[in-house]
Amino acid sequence: MKRSTINHHIRAAEKTFSAAGLYLPEWAHWTLEDWRGENGGAEKAGSGPGRIQAIVDAALGWDLTDFGLGVFDRKGLLLFTVRNGTLSGSVPLPYAEKLMIVGDRQITPMHFHWHKTEDIINRGGGELVLSLSMADRETEKLSDEPFTVYRDGLKLEGTPGMKVRLKPGQSISLTPYLYHSFWAENGACIVGEVSAVNDDAKDNRFLDEVGRFPEIDEDEPPYRLLCTDYEGLL
Repeated sequence: MKRSTINHHIRAAEKTFSAAGLYLPEWAHWTLEDWRGENGGAEKAGSGPGRIQAIVDAALGWDLTDFGLGVFDRKGLLLFTVRNGTLSGSVPLPYAEKLMIVGDRQITPMHFHWHKTEDIINRGGGELVLSLSMADRETEKLSDEPFTVYRDGLKLEGTPGMKVRLKPGQSISLTPYLYHSFWAENGACIVGEVSAVNDDAKDNRFLDEVGRFPEIDEDEPPYRLLCTDYEGLL
């Protein structure tokens, strides 16, 4: 993805979150210079993250991906990780929280998590549609087994390819090895996620081979840093 495209979508997301009364941490709005100032100045870039260590270790902040497919408006997702721990225990929180913007008909490809249990919440906008199937634990392909999910605590008996629609205010609980894909209909959605510790580098199993993080064409400076920028730029 071009950095200019990423910058455009983050600017739009800031306006969307603000209009919805969702306020982000102060560091959500830091520039690269702000980050480096917190890290001891540009002359010390690369010397270690200092007091921002937990943010870096837990990959908090902006996260935007086209899944390596180059068609963000059709297959992509914008996220902001508000809080998170680490599986290693370096950040000793057992939970995570994200905010996401899911565009109308913008698909997040089918995937499951080996470890993470999560609640996906439609915080506002259109309807969020999820397609669900269990994974075979040996092959990790789609299974024809039935399953159980809970929507706002209400038990639903699921069958392969089941679609669940979430109106604003509704949520669904997703357990490990439950394949899920999602998109918005009748308008974009602001989506919340509350989960166990999130590790996007090690705990995503996509049905089809895709890239979790984008390859970036640096056609302009970053407006905001992505969580994947920290290692290279700080």
